[in-house]
Amino acid sequence: MGIKYRLKLKDLKLEYLIEYFSPLIKYLSPKKKINNYSDLKEFVKKKSAWVSQETLYGYLKTRMGAKYVLMFEDEIFLGSINKAKWNIYAVALQDLTFYSISYLKKNFDQHNTEQAKEIYFQILDEEQKNGMPNDILDKAKKEFENRYEKINWIEHCDSLPFNESALALYEWSPIAEELKTLDKKIVLNSIILKWDNIAKEFKNLINF
Repeated sequence: MGIKYRLKLKDLKLEYLIEYFSPLIKYLSPKKKINNYSDLKEFVKKKSAWVSQETLYGYLKTRMGAKYVLMFEDEIFLGSINKAKWNIYAVALQDLTFYSISYLKKNFDQHNTEQAKEIYFQILDEEQKNGMPNDILDKAKKEFENRYEKINWIEHCDSLPFNESALALYEWSPIAEELKTLDKKIVLNSIILKWDNIAKEFKNLINF
């Protein structure tokens, strides 16, 4: 049993290390122009994953210091990280989807806002196959629909479009509440700054 347990922990550690570095490698890969909605979907998926994981793991590393590596050997903590990862990612996908379609609507009025639904739900279907838990999936769909009904497409891209994912990072990060309270401003700013860079990149890559 001891050998099996160590092997399981080793596999978990490898899995999470791969998961941590994969979005970063993709983020640093050559930038492809966004020529159509299919390209936009891939952009939204890739950048949302990068922002979610970079900020979550970055926050954990900052808070845990030298103990950071040990977290990969704690199955209970890994479960908390996995739950946080999916919840943050689901909201990040919403934020970038709404931002990009709002930007296109405002600056290229011919664009159909129904594409926001197409993009978001297609990505969720793909992520369900990748292990997104059903409860998080169902919650994400409901949250998306609620936001979709209320959104002002012309103004949204200039009205704190990434605020919800910033709050999700703060809410779901598996850090003690008293520490998160102290870190709140730093945590929120860390993800907003990354989103600012993604927004700039998006504007440069749009080639509809």
